[in-house]
This record gives sequence, C-alpha cells and structure tokens, in this order.
Amino acid sequence: MDASHHFFLLLMFLHYTIGTNTTCVKILPDSNSSIPVEVGKNFTATCHLREGSEYTSDDIEWFLEDNHSIAKQHCHKINETAVSVTVNANRNMKGWLKCKATRKSLSYIQPCSYGVSLFPGYPPLKPENLTCIAVQKGNTISPLLQCSWDPGSRDPLLDTTYTIHVKIGDLSYSSSCKQHLAKSCTVDLSSFPFYSAMTLWVEVKNGLGSVRSDEIQCYASKFAKPNPPLDVKLLAEANFSTSLMVTWKRPIEKLTLQLSYFIRYCQVDSDVWTEVPENYTQAHTESFRLQSLKPYTVYVVQMRCIEDQNGVTSYWSDWSANATVRTVEAKPASAPDLWRIIEPTRDNRNVKLLWKPPVKANGVITKYELYINGKLEMAHNQIHQMQLPRGKEATIEITAANSVGASPNATLFIPRSDQELPGVGSVSWSVLDEELQVEWTHPGNAHPSEFLVEWVNLHEDEPQPHWQRVPRNVNTTTLTGFVELKRYNISVYPIYQQRFHTPVGRQVKRIQAGRAVTKAAYIKQGAPEKGPTLKVTKSKKNGAELTWEEIPLDSRRGFITNYTLFYRAGNTEHWQSVTVGPNVRSYVLTDLASEMDYVVHGMASTVAGSKNGSDFNFKTMKYGDGEVEVIVVVVCLGFLFLTVFIIMLCLRKREVIKQLLWPQVPDPSDSSIAHWSPDFPVKADMPKEDVSVVEVDVFDGKSLCEEDKTMLPLKKDKYLSEEHSSGIGGSSCMSSPRHSVSDSDESDSGQTTASTVQYSSVVASGYKGQTPNHPPPVFARSESTQPLLDCEEHPDHLNESGGHSKNSYFRRGRELEPGVLTQDCDESNGGSLIFCPVQEEEVSPTVEDPPASGVSYMPQQSGYRPQ
Repeated sequence: MDASHHFFLLLMFLHYTIGTNTTCVKILPDSNSSIPVEVGKNFTATCHLREGSEYTSDDIEWFLEDNHSIAKQHCHKINETAVSVTVNANRNMKGWLKCKATRKSLSYIQPCSYGVSLFPGYPPLKPENLTCIAVQKGNTISPLLQCSWDPGSRDPLLDTTYTIHVKIGDLSYSSSCKQHLAKSCTVDLSSFPFYSAMTLWVEVKNGLGSVRSDEIQCYASKFAKPNPPLDVKLLAEANFSTSLMVTWKRPIEKLTLQLSYFIRYCQVDSDVWTEVPENYTQAHTESFRLQSLKPYTVYVVQMRCIEDQNGVTSYWSDWSANATVRTVEAKPASAPDLWRIIEPTRDNRNVKLLWKPPVKANGVITKYELYINGKLEMAHNQIHQMQLPRGKEATIEITAANSVGASPNATLFIPRSDQELPGVGSVSWSVLDEELQVEWTHPGNAHPSEFLVEWVNLHEDEPQPHWQRVPRNVNTTTLTGFVELKRYNISVYPIYQQRFHTPVGRQVKRIQAGRAVTKAAYIKQGAPEKGPTLKVTKSKKNGAELTWEEIPLDSRRGFITNYTLFYRAGNTEHWQSVTVGPNVRSYVLTDLASEMDYVVHGMASTVAGSKNGSDFNFKTMKYGDGEVEVIVVVVCLGFLFLTVFIIMLCLRKREVIKQLLWPQVPDPSDSSIAHWSPDFPVKADMPKEDVSVVEVDVFDGKSLCEEDKTMLPLKKDKYLSEEHSSGIGGSSCMSSPRHSVSDSDESDSGQTTASTVQYSSVVASGYKGQTPNHPPPVFARSESTQPLLDCEEHPDHLNESGGHSKNSYFRRGRELEPGVLTQDCDESNGGSLIFCPVQEEEVSPTVEDPPASGVSYMPQQSGYRPQ
C-alpha cells in the first residue's frame, strides 16, 4: 500500500468525521496538516458560517481535543456569521480544535462542524559552540568535515531540521539532519582544502521559525587532526642511569602539515605524568633525550603531535601507544630503613632487628652488611635476632649494596634498659575514608629529629611490624593497608639524633628511639562472632556468682563496649538483664528466689552490634550462707542441754533408777534353807533362816550325802518321801543328780547367771525325829532368777571327778549351825533316800531355827526335779 493510498484514506476519514469544504462552517487559519502552536502562548481561531447557512453565530460552539466544550467566556462573537476562540497552548495539548453549528431546539436542519489539528512546540534555539574536524585518513586528511554544536537543552517538540553550510570561495557545501535535537552533522567537501579559507555555520528550522549559528571563518588546516607519531621507542643507555632516549617517526608528510610534538612520561606504577615543554621539540626532529630520571626505574613514554603554522593551531592527535623501558643501575643513594623490636625478659632483652631496602636502591640489592658494636654479623631475610643484657648497650650499623656499589650506612643505638628517652605525650586515631588517621602530641621538652609510627596486625600467627617515618614538625599521619575487623596495635616512637665524639676524636651520630606509646585500633568494627559463655561458680540462697572468660581476639571483631547478662526463672518467660563494663569477668546476681531453677546467658556488644552466648541452667540453694551452721549449732546445743538435764536428773533420782535397773534380790546364803536340817529343831519363834553355800565332797555316781548313810538312816515312809521330794526343785542332797539347763563343760555352775531357774519357798517344819508338833513343811513355787548351786548346775562333774570334789552348797549361817554331823552315808541302805548333814569346816554357834513362816529361795532350772 503506497503513500497516495494512505492520503486518500485520511481524506475520507476527515470527510465523514469533520466535514468537507462544502460544510456550512470553516475555521481560519486552516491547514491540511497540523498547525504548530508555541507552548505558553495564546492561539486564536475564527469559525465562519458560509453563505446560505441557516445557522447564526449564536448556534456556534467550540470543542477542543476529545469533544471537550470550550467555555463561552473564551469565545468572542465577531458578527452574526463569525465567532472566534482563544486557547493557551501547553505541552499536553494535542488534538483537534473544532467548531460546530447546531440548534438545541427541535429542528430538521442537519448540524455541521469543522476542525483543525494543533501541535504544541517551541521555536528552535540558536546553536552554540560550532566546531568541525577532519581526521587523517591514510597519508592525508579526509574530505569529510564532521561538525558538532550545542543545540540547547530544550526539546522543540516539533520536527526540526539542522543544516550545516560550508562556503569555500565560490563553492558552497551543505548537509542536513532532521531531528528534534541534532548535535552533529557531516558535510562532504570532495577533497580537503589544506590552505584555503572557509566559512561555515548551522541553520535550524521548524514550524515555529528558524535560526542560524554564528559563522566561523578560518583556514581549513585548523580543522585537520593528524594521527599520533609512529614507531615511538624508548632506549636506555649504559653509564647513563638518569636519562633515556626517545625516538619516533612523522605520521604525515612535512609538506602537507607542519607538526609540533609533545612528550610526556611517568614511572610505571604512577599516574602522575611529567610533560616536556613544546618548545623543546622541533618540527623537523625525530628524537629527544629525557633527563633527571631515577636509576633502575621503569618509565612509560607517550607522544602526540599538532599542526602549527603561522600561529594557527589545529587539533592534537591522539596519544601514541606506551613505550616502556628501565633505566640502568646506579649506586644506592639512600641507606636502609633500620628498626628494632625489644622484648624484655628476666635477665636479658630479646632484640629483633628489622630493615627495609633503601628507598633509592638504584638497582637490585645483592647483600647487606650488618655491624653490631663494630662486629660484622651475617644478615639474612632482612631480619636478625640477638640477645642483649639489660645493663649493656649496642650500636647497630647496616649498609646495602648492588652491582654498582654500597649505600650509606644506617645506624641505631640501643641504650641500657634504664636509659630510655621520653616518649610522645598521647596518641589518638580515627577512621576517614577507610584510612587510619593517627595523631599524637610532641614530647614536653625533648626535641626529636623525627617520629616513627609502627603498626602490627595482632591476628597473624607471627605478627610482622610495619613502620612509617614522619618528619619532626608533623604530628599526624595517614596509614593504609589495614584489614577490616582485625585489631592492630599502633605505636608512636620519637626518634632522637645525637652526636658524640669518640676517644680518637671522630664524631659519631647516634640515633635512638624514645619510649613508645601504643593504642589499639580497628579500621572497621563488626558484631562479635560469639558471645560469652557464662558459668555459675557459687550458687547461694538468693544469689549466684556468674563468671565468664574473655572472648578470644579472633572472635571479637571490635572493641567490647559492655557485657549484658540476661537471666530468668525457669517457669517464666520474662528476662531480666544487667549491664557491666568490658573489663568485668564476674558478677553476682541478687534478689533471686531460693531453691529455684534459673536460665542465664550473656551478650557481648561492640559499636557495630551484639552477639548472645549459650544458655546456662543453675539452681539456687535452699539454705543461705551460715543457715546450716546455725541449725547444726542449735541442734547440738539442744542435745547438749538435754544430755546435761538427763544426767542431772539421773543424779538426783539415782536411788530410784538403781531400784529399777538393779532390783533387790534375796541372798540365798541368808535364806531359811541354809538353816534347815533334819536334826535341827524348828523353833516356835521361827527365826530368820540363813542359807549359805558350803563346799561338800561328792563321789562318782553317788549322791552328795551317801557317805553319811550309816550315820543317819531314814525310813521309807510316806513322810520321808514327801520330805525328800521337797519343793526346792530337787536341789537337796537327797535328790538324784541331774544336769542343769545351764550346765556346760566350759563354765562353772556357780558363775552362770544368765540361766533362769525357779526357786521354791520353804515353809519351816520340824525335822524327822524332832518334835512332831509342827506341821510338815510346805513348799511353794518361786520365779527367782538366781543362778543354780554348783551341785545342781553341774551334777555330772561329780561323776567325772573320780574323787572328792568341792561344790558350793547351802550353808547355814554361823549363828544357826548346830555342829558337825558324824553320821556316815552308806550305799548299804539300799539306795534309800536319807538326809545326810553336811560336815562343816567350822562349827557355828547354835542359833534358833527361823520361824515356820520364813521364806527362802533356792535356784532352779525349770521346775521340780523328778523324785
């Protein structure tokens, strides 16, 4: 589809939407294209009714853009057939301005309308700073003249045409560029007019007007830009350590352009260029010698050229490629930078000597010569270790040498430990643009020759010091090369220089460092990598002592500003906290509940952030300090008082206690059975019977009293048998021998007290053959615990003895014994039981028998013996 077809469609669209020239109205000014309107200014249009129209000016209305009606106050009635309207143009006003003739009342007249397209914009601005250039192409200058200008910063909004005009004599050349804001354009001159005068300007046009720049009149060579010099080389010369030779070739023929050259150079690692003045180079020369350079230093050289004829300068060429070379070696021009680090010990000082190569080494340093107190020492790796006693001093000298020669010597004096010179007043630091600014104050009355600033990275396995020297009239310096989040020690030393005369008259310069002042520093701080680990070293009833270790240096990442301790009871969620200083390593929590579980953790903080440590659980004590001791003391005192009270009570009631613990037991030797005998008359008054133990002789397998059978025969009648089976448990001498319950082979019956025996109470009665007026004796059972007599406790002993043995037996009291019985007991009695009196060793005086009612006890084992 071609352009004519598009234009036809546009006319059809206008015919049906707006109207044709046959419509009843028409707008002036009128145009088939958009009418440019200057932004910010008023635009006036008039709507005319054609002849024969049935409408009047009262029926005309104006519309802008999307049928937005224009208010009546902006319209002006000219006459009955014309109405004008005035609108203010703005950047956003784009569209149609239409007038429409219609009646609001019912009418069969067809409405008619007409419109024009408006496009806001600005008139063009005057171009400024017109420049043109023609670059070298091959061996000549290109005929294409490239011109540029400044169109201004205001967008015209309308299509604008920029045309460059060039006039050389009678010849004219031009070239146009159609853009809103064109800044350059190229005009073809067919061939470059080297020595011709030219006039050129730029003209700018759009729908709101046109404007042209100032004209430029000059020779064509002013616009020529040559290429940089060719084949630039830099040559080093032997024995010339401070100079280099630069050579090059012309980029264009001399007859075409007269060129001047410009040279600049710098060290390879520097961006500061040194320029050679233009008048030092001539147009016809193609070499130049650079002087006053540093020996054994790499230099970079660049060149460019410019057309210079009759005082008219053209454009500089671009810079040539870099030409690089190193100057030759020379003898070192400065001494090594010597320093020391002293670490005091108990008896000596460990001295580490360090040095840097000379700043002006002027070559490759091949060796160092180190002298300590005039003695040559081997020096390796720019470090030397030595020990120096506290009371000794040392003078250190060192020189460096290359292939050409040796450097001046550097000296350093190490005094005795008690001869240290004063240091600076104070040291402070700050961070600015990731650099450390160190500042210090001068010593009081001392006059140092310079200052030395030393810094050490404490995070290195083997920290290596770095140092920098500062002139004596300066008290601040900037240090670089620091690592973030790492701690450094910054030390400032004043350096003193003194001169001494040796005994031989030679003057010696002595350089000595003063006392150091050290500060820790960070180039950038961060939050600690880990928090403190809390431990409870002592738990109390209402408190606990918390301790923690210092955070390792590698984990601090900054200066610790404070520690915060958080704690809470195990059954709550509310944390309590307390903050302590950075140098505190323990803290005692108070006002805690007794016998309660607690959770505690610590937090370390720097200026850049904080880090929490792990939780630690502990439990408070049930009793406080001293409470257990008080309780123990009170209990002990109470027990002591109770014991004393019991003892005193026992002393006061000792008779009652004695009767309870040791009751009164009748003495068998004082019982009535001791006075009982068949031949002993029982007296009516029944005197007290005394039962005592006597020793008798017994024979194997016989009754205790068998030897006296013949002396006192007994009848076997009922009365005798009743008498002989007395209720004393068969303990009489007439009873058959039997073993006691407590009988044993190891112990004597008279000593056995643990056996329980029964006694019988004896009711006094007459003996056989005496006055039978008394009733027979009556025996009553007794529960006495007295030990058995020996004859009853161990009856077997009588048979085992094989002869006479003595056993304890009842013995009358001395006052009751009637005499010694002489009747013998014989076995011929046919084993009849007869009473045999015991032969007493002593005859006791006759005492009356105890009354019949008297009661005495005899030991028994377990009831009566069989009769």
